[in-house]
Amino acid sequence: MPYPFFRDSSTTDADFSFAETSVPGDKSFTDLASVSFLVFDHEHGVDVLGSEPEYEYMFNLGNYPHEAPVYVASQNKLYFSQLPPSTSSTPQLVVDLNKTPPTLGEFQSDPPVNNLNGATFHNGKVIWGATGAAPMEHPGLYSLDPTTNRSIILANNYYGYDFNTIDDVVTDGYGNIFFTDPHYGWFTRKTDIAPQLPASTYRFHWKTGQITILDDTLLQPNGIAISPDGRSMYISDTGARTGTIDPTLANTAGIKFYQTGPRVVYKYDIIDQGRALGNRRPIFQAPDGIPDGLKCAANGFVVTAAGRGVDVIDSHGSYLLRVQTNFTVQNIAWTGADLKEMWMVGTGGAARVRWNLTGIDRPRPFSTTED
Repeated sequence: MPYPFFRDSSTTDADFSFAETSVPGDKSFTDLASVSFLVFDHEHGVDVLGSEPEYEYMFNLGNYPHEAPVYVASQNKLYFSQLPPSTSSTPQLVVDLNKTPPTLGEFQSDPPVNNLNGATFHNGKVIWGATGAAPMEHPGLYSLDPTTNRSIILANNYYGYDFNTIDDVVTDGYGNIFFTDPHYGWFTRKTDIAPQLPASTYRFHWKTGQITILDDTLLQPNGIAISPDGRSMYISDTGARTGTIDPTLANTAGIKFYQTGPRVVYKYDIIDQGRALGNRRPIFQAPDGIPDGLKCAANGFVVTAAGRGVDVIDSHGSYLLRVQTNFTVQNIAWTGADLKEMWMVGTGGAARVRWNLTGIDRPRPFSTTED
């Protein structure tokens, strides 16, 4: 960029994107704010977009977070949650993709599950990570049968300790369920129990119900994804958005954005068929917002919801392109028979992009030895 240039600092109340950087010496830079796609790596970025990429703002939603998008292929429907300020029972949302244009309706499981943060699909069931609703419903892992609407709880404690906020979930080729557990439920008072556990990432073994800790090094672990070959795990640290844990301090609910706090995607090696993680290394620092929901593409690229858009990086962290939106994106999900349509949900809206990047159903095992 030619001098002088200036990008204002982002805060909880204001988010200044890269496209809003002031570059007086390059008048064409102002065009960045009005386009849907920014390509940073021409060779790979243009290939991801394909010949006719399309971004559509689909639904205007409430000005509060929307999370946990999950595609149920047998129904061709996309389920996702809404997280209003109240902790009372709130219907979830469902997009019927069988209709043209898609329609948006409400959905409620039996029994209801509140404040869903993350979701994945495993063995015919939707797996939810939820904060619950104080005082009776604690943070937990849930399973939903989309054919009957019945929900059951899989786990709601770590040997008597409450989880903090089961935030995002992913399954591997062996049926293990991995989830992140940051402190956001307490910061927003979705839960009335002060944190009893450090912010961590866990493995839930589907067959035995055993829960083991995998990582406790991140300030606020959030998004989680597994490479298509099953060898690598990606976890985002969104500690740039954090709050006060001390339960003795009154009126401290809320989350602040710290410009110099972590907003990084880390890559790990998966060891012993998901029993451990190793070789942690940072591969991407989000230029916009925080790297919230994470998903892996079939070719190994990683897509993360970040601020007003989503970022696409390769498996080494090289920045390929950005999809720009008019709302803050919290999470993403691939849909459709060929998994080339990606939906983005977040604070104030839902949108979709059609491009040349294919999603994955779930990672495949890289060993023939069953766990």
